[in-house]
Amino acid sequence: MEQSSPASEPVRPERPTSELIGYADKLSVEPGASISFMVSSSAQSYQASVVRLIHGDENPAGPGFKFEPVPSFARASHRGRVQLAVTGSYVRVPPAQALAVRSFTLQAWIFPTTPQAGVRQGLLSRWFEDNSSGYRLVIEPEGDLGLEIGDGETGASGMRTGTPMHGSYWYFVAGSYDAGTGRATLIQVPLSPWLAGATATAIAELGDLPREAANDEPFLLAAAALVADGNGDRRKPTGAYNGKIDSPRLFSRALTDAELDRLRADASPIDVAADAVVASWDLGNGPASTRVWDASENCLHGETVNMPARAVTSHLWDGQELDHTRAPGEYAAIHFHADDLEDAGWSADFSLAMPDLIRSGVYAARIKGGGAQDHIPFIVRPARGKPTAEAVVLMPTMTYLAYANERIRDWADDDSFPAEIKLDPADDLLEAHPEWGRSTYDIHEDGSGVFYSSFRRPIVNIRPDYRWWMTGSLERLPADLYLIDWLEHEGFEYDVITDHDMHAEGHEVLDSYRVLIALTHPEYWTAPMMAALESYLANGGRLMYLGGNGFYWVTGVHPERPHVIEVRRVDGTRTWDAAPGEAYLSSTGEPGGLWRLRGKPPNALVGNGFAAQDNSASPATGYRRTAASFDPRAAFIFEGVGADEIIGEFGLLNGGAAGYEVDRLDYRLGTPPHALLLASSTGRHGEGYLVVVEDILSTEPGLDGPSNPKVRADMVYMEGPHGGAAFSVGSINWCGSLSHNEYSNNVSTITRNVLRAFLRDQGRNP
Repeated sequence: MEQSSPASEPVRPERPTSELIGYADKLSVEPGASISFMVSSSAQSYQASVVRLIHGDENPAGPGFKFEPVPSFARASHRGRVQLAVTGSYVRVPPAQALAVRSFTLQAWIFPTTPQAGVRQGLLSRWFEDNSSGYRLVIEPEGDLGLEIGDGETGASGMRTGTPMHGSYWYFVAGSYDAGTGRATLIQVPLSPWLAGATATAIAELGDLPREAANDEPFLLAAAALVADGNGDRRKPTGAYNGKIDSPRLFSRALTDAELDRLRADASPIDVAADAVVASWDLGNGPASTRVWDASENCLHGETVNMPARAVTSHLWDGQELDHTRAPGEYAAIHFHADDLEDAGWSADFSLAMPDLIRSGVYAARIKGGGAQDHIPFIVRPARGKPTAEAVVLMPTMTYLAYANERIRDWADDDSFPAEIKLDPADDLLEAHPEWGRSTYDIHEDGSGVFYSSFRRPIVNIRPDYRWWMTGSLERLPADLYLIDWLEHEGFEYDVITDHDMHAEGHEVLDSYRVLIALTHPEYWTAPMMAALESYLANGGRLMYLGGNGFYWVTGVHPERPHVIEVRRVDGTRTWDAAPGEAYLSSTGEPGGLWRLRGKPPNALVGNGFAAQDNSASPATGYRRTAASFDPRAAFIFEGVGADEIIGEFGLLNGGAAGYEVDRLDYRLGTPPHALLLASSTGRHGEGYLVVVEDILSTEPGLDGPSNPKVRADMVYMEGPHGGAAFSVGSINWCGSLSHNEYSNNVSTITRNVLRAFLRDQGRNP
């Protein structure tokens, strides 16, 4: 095995002068299948090869960066090119003759969140920027409503109300034009009576245009126009809008004041002006789809672009119904963001066909050029129904996506964060590219939480050597490689699958394995994943949960866009709150938040659950054995470990096996009564460790590590039905201690003992 370490070969330049990054079209691939890679390179060319990743931490106290070249993939040279990503969500309605109106009324309810942003924001538009033809209703840079119309010959004519709107309030807005008289009218009326001063009406004589304000452009919601984006024939939105749009409509004549009043009173557009309805889009219909339905007979259906937020409250929501599936009329809105991104849309630069006999594992396309280097990771899973080992490692790809391109440091104001932030070079690259999107830990530029995350874009922090700015240590994928490295060193055979594989295939992807290994931070779980794990454990499966803060957030996968996950943050330890009435997932219709609040606490599943976390990068610690660790049922776990040994008071992650985010046993939260508390870090954590929010009923002192007995990492063991069992370590840091002292340590010994026992023939006790 070829090995690279910081001493022998730099893994990457500290601050490369060239930009080189890519992403794959899928997270996992089977033998015999193909995977494609999209690359952006500012260098003229780059080299691509394939490696199997084993260990990513460059810390000289550990084994270093380790990988294995894959000879079946020859190193190849590729021409470099810069590829761009375009943010901004909107709805696109394909061009249609019905949209070529001469007189018209544009009408909607809007909830602008950044009305005075200093840029024009499109609301409803059919506009061709090149010749100023078409019509559009917009929010002007100063926050007032505007209407623009142009025939492509005489230039554009426009008008505005001149009265700025306030952010995060509902407004009834309309703009009309009568081609016969040349008269145009604008109306903006706030829903709240307290904002009567923001009511405005404007009338202008724009004159008769020489020809129709028509073009071959699509009709857009939440954008002012589409223009070339510099990436081939693609087009990007200009004038992207931040805020909600509810009940948008297009009529083929200028409506009267009385008709507009009826629409403002929520009368049906058919009842108000059946002769003039061109389109009436129902934004509450099918929130799990990217389709936007037109309820008119013209069937001018549209498609969302860049995944705007659906299943959000409309102007009719009265606070009585919290489930959007039960009152779609109260959720007939879409929340658009100028920084939304679903798919970067890059073209593939090269593809790889997996050999039939390729080993299951964690791999990467290794690209190098112009002084820069990137590893684009992917998982090779075993062929379906053909496991190659008795143990399977579950890579927590839902968690990877939830944190993908996390930018908390850019907007958070929290004194608990480290005073001195040391950014990974990848974070510098991310700061230079806001168009690569955000994580579900972030907020949008309008202050609302990010619901969705996609793997079809460059993601800088899913890299084998990425060092997280918050803790200064490795987290997620690079931390999970600690276990891969240990399995390699110990000679255990194993397969590798992903959360996404488990979500798609359920328990069938697990049933052939005697042991399932969950890694350092399996935090985000979908309902199908939970059902699969429950089935696996109920039928004799054996689980090694070698992490912390697992099985925590309810997660959805978009049914039409499986590369997109969804999270709604309510309750729990979180960085933002879902708005009132918006806690249910659009992708699945289920309530979001914590699995614990859905009656599925992780304690009942694996013995322990999230207890505390530290955001100050303070030192981690070890475990002390309890009396229960000497129970004959647990004897196999501690073979070779002394009665008084402190377990894991060492490691690559902040110096200890018990740290960062920790879990505890709690019978009141569902830990089975026969579960054994084997070891605990009680009383050994610093002031930076605080009890999780969901355990706090009121503000009170004594919530930190030295003061609160709930702040601890617990090691738990329990037997399950049909010879099954679960072993949980209760700490994200556990795997970071495996390689200490050249793998000769008590963390390694315990992990080895459990895995060997779990791989034996089935019986009541391992």
